[in-house]
Amino acid sequence: MRFPIERYMNVQIAYSPTVLDNETVAFISNMTGTPEAFMTKIDPDGKILWATQLTFAQDRIMSVQASPAADDLRLIYGRDVGGNENQQFVLLNTNTGEETLLTAGHTDAMHLVGSWTPDGKALSFAGNRRNKGLFDLYVQEIGSEAKLVYQNQTAGYLWQSTFSPDKSRLLTMHMMGSFDTQLIEVDIESGEGRVLTSGTGVRYFDVNYLADGTQALIRTDKDRDFIYAAIMNIESGAIEPLIVPDWDVNELTLSHDKKTVAYTVNNDGNTELYLHNLQTGETRQAPQPDVAAVGGGLQFTPDDTKVVYTSTLATRTMDIYIWDTQNNITRPITESSHAGIPTSTFIAPDLIRYPTFDKDDNGNKRTIPAWIYKPENTGDTLLPVVVIVHGGPEGQSLPNFSGLIQYLVNNDYAVVVPNVRGSVGYGKAYSHLDDVRLRMDSVADLAHVIDWIKADSDLDEERVAVYGGSYGGFMVLSAITSYPHLWKAAVDIVGISNFVTFLENTSDYRRAHREAEYGSLEHDREFLQSISPSNHIHAISAPLLVIHGANDPRVPLSEAEQLVEALEGREIPVDLLVFDDEGHGLAKLKNKLVAYARVVEFFDDYLKQ
Repeated sequence: MRFPIERYMNVQIAYSPTVLDNETVAFISNMTGTPEAFMTKIDPDGKILWATQLTFAQDRIMSVQASPAADDLRLIYGRDVGGNENQQFVLLNTNTGEETLLTAGHTDAMHLVGSWTPDGKALSFAGNRRNKGLFDLYVQEIGSEAKLVYQNQTAGYLWQSTFSPDKSRLLTMHMMGSFDTQLIEVDIESGEGRVLTSGTGVRYFDVNYLADGTQALIRTDKDRDFIYAAIMNIESGAIEPLIVPDWDVNELTLSHDKKTVAYTVNNDGNTELYLHNLQTGETRQAPQPDVAAVGGGLQFTPDDTKVVYTSTLATRTMDIYIWDTQNNITRPITESSHAGIPTSTFIAPDLIRYPTFDKDDNGNKRTIPAWIYKPENTGDTLLPVVVIVHGGPEGQSLPNFSGLIQYLVNNDYAVVVPNVRGSVGYGKAYSHLDDVRLRMDSVADLAHVIDWIKADSDLDEERVAVYGGSYGGFMVLSAITSYPHLWKAAVDIVGISNFVTFLENTSDYRRAHREAEYGSLEHDREFLQSISPSNHIHAISAPLLVIHGANDPRVPLSEAEQLVEALEGREIPVDLLVFDDEGHGLAKLKNKLVAYARVVEFFDDYLKQ
């Protein structure tokens, strides 16, 4: 049974859960065609109840965060305009529907979510109001104007600011680069910030004060290849490992009574959910009847008897789930539509590893992990292949639901999704294998997937396309300029075409953060020019489809325009789709219907003719 691409784009998702009380969860869903906030009840009998829509915005809702105070059904949601990422915060009373814009007068600034005080009287957040290249910390009493409490002088994001138990301090993560963060404790009254960590090249995440305020629960990769959970002494900065699996601890949260940690482990791309008792040391895993479930968004209900999270499979869309820890049952509390497409038609991938060009530290041939999706009953005809490469570059492709992938597989394409060097999830050392001057090694990894395709008797090495977005768009453009003979067609979505012009024109707050990964304009300009696809246009022979949002604050539209302008002087088919009300990617259904219909038409034209 076959369905048009429009049906696959209408598959809905629910994500970003936030707990209002023991029976009520708010979340974001795209069921209206644009991400909006909704609210649902947890039914004690296990039924999935109808959700109530809470927001009715013209643009996407970016975040929701419920007040932690008892009997307080207020939440704060974030929204932007046209994908510009200048998130504004709105206080919403879910009982009355009353809304108050908290960031009025600062629509040109980006605001990053912090936390509520436990009594629901104030919130913290970061914003670049003072200087567009720097983020400061603010505290805002509900009903009053925000107060600047920490003036930051160093480039980089301030993430996850959280209040100490006595509300006198804030603990925040300062991200200067994707693999370089610090923890800073701010005295709210004096405005003084004290850096708790030392050195560079270490990551810290998910900061949570413990009960007495002298220690914090964190995730970090300090002195280890993988991310683990640890206890930090606030005064000394000393770190004591707590949960150290053989893979990354992907996320963690602390119960309201400060006694239990809920956390996930990224086990070779498969996500596992656990509880750890801080008093007894006991650890137990959530029931996981489905293989390779990808989850996140962990939160405890106020009574600490349930963990709320998201879950998705390659064969099931993303929904909100709960783990009833007393009865040891996991179940969904939302049921997003699969657009009438039978889930039995969806295909789960196999995890493979293919050899690339070099050796690892042990002298063995290095292998690249990849997910392979194949149609059932391939018959005698070789299958065309679409290779999809993730963005980041510090991202990881996981076996979550993708409407585009499922459409392609259902229409007799094979899809290969590699995690080339530089991807996270396989250790810090693997993540650094593409840093700055090693950038093109990751493109070589992408090219070596063709050797694996050649060896598979079901796949057609002569009909392979490459597809990617953001940094994945650079990978697409670099693949077709560095290895032009391998690719039959290419799709670039919001991709970087020239690292120099990208760094010159990206938003002020992102430049230093991105230079830490790619190289700096001051020290690496010549090298960055040498690897920029726009300087190798002459090598392109594959037809190219380019898709971009006009309001993209990360990779400006000019990256697409200069690429297409250079190609239009040659006899290479190139098509540019620009969406005036989108930013870094597509958020609105009306635009996805246009863009992805064009993508599959493009693949059919060049891979199936």
